[in-house]
Amino acid sequence: MLDKPAAQSATRTSGPLAGFRIVEFAGIGPGPFACMLLADMGAEVVTLDRVGAGKNLKAVAVRGRKVIELDLKDKAAIAQVLDLLAGADALIEGFRPGVMERLGLGPDVVLARNPKLVYGRMTGWGQEGPLANAAGHDINYISITGALAAIGTKEKPVPPLNLVGDFGGGALYLVVGVLAAMLEASKSGKGQVVDTAMCDGAASLMSMFFDMSAMGRWTEGRDQNFLDGGAHFYGVYECSCGNFISIGSIEPQFYALLRKHAGLTDADFDAQMDRKAWPALKDKLTKVFKSKTREDWCKIMEGTDICFAPILTMAEAPKHPHMAARKVFVERHGVTQPAPAPRFSRTPSAIREPVSADIGELTSAWKAGR
Repeated sequence: MLDKPAAQSATRTSGPLAGFRIVEFAGIGPGPFACMLLADMGAEVVTLDRVGAGKNLKAVAVRGRKVIELDLKDKAAIAQVLDLLAGADALIEGFRPGVMERLGLGPDVVLARNPKLVYGRMTGWGQEGPLANAAGHDINYISITGALAAIGTKEKPVPPLNLVGDFGGGALYLVVGVLAAMLEASKSGKGQVVDTAMCDGAASLMSMFFDMSAMGRWTEGRDQNFLDGGAHFYGVYECSCGNFISIGSIEPQFYALLRKHAGLTDADFDAQMDRKAWPALKDKLTKVFKSKTREDWCKIMEGTDICFAPILTMAEAPKHPHMAARKVFVERHGVTQPAPAPRFSRTPSAIREPVSADIGELTSAWKAGR
């Protein structure tokens, strides 16, 4: 069994989702991240995990949960889960298509018990299609959307961590979908299935680039466009200290400030939007930024309308004055981690400690309306 953390002070749950009940079937990646966001915003999230899983209650992604260990191969446990789901507002699962149905917990069965339930499904390829039952990871899901092909150097695509597939195209679309369905259910009294696929979400994130391509403002390939590192005024530059800075001086007035503060008096820099001139101008700007340290450039440019920022590591980011002033990062159990986002003026989100729970007691509490 899980060890319960030290007793907490009795505080009223805060957040705009306080009072909503969500049952999560334990998984990895986007599902737990989505449930972390929902828990931070005040939802009562109950995670059903396998017996002996030994979940680390100090981990960032499991904060705010009530954790129950169950053997989902046991028919008695399935009956208990159905009883729990009868009092839930939403369910979130991230198994391959068909797994929940084989367990006896598919949408038809669950919605028959609780017609108002929102059934959130998180997969890479979606619930149907030629690849629906194939294994995959973030890198594969964004590969078929056009996203990965557009990110990286001229030589090859570069995986953008798991930000585009798992978390951007997956978790965030799952959260939006579940919240939208719960809002609709509050009016209609009817739940529904939310089929969230990372390939769908990653493709949706590419909307602006498909639009620009249609207008002839985007060229296939990498390091050729004004947002993919091709332009000298929007990119990453190394400093003399070996650290890096970023600039995004797209608008003419911002570009003028860049020229002023960087001392770019060469008339060649007049051709800001001439794609043919970009490679040579990038070479010149590379030498300029390599002439000073990152700290030097921060003193010169930070806080101006150049659209400038130092490129910080995860260890450096929490110490940056802006991030520190906004308390973007917090420390919990000795681990520095991002604070809840976004921010609410009247019903603030909060990090709550996860605890182990008993399914029978929780079901009774939900039936009693507590």
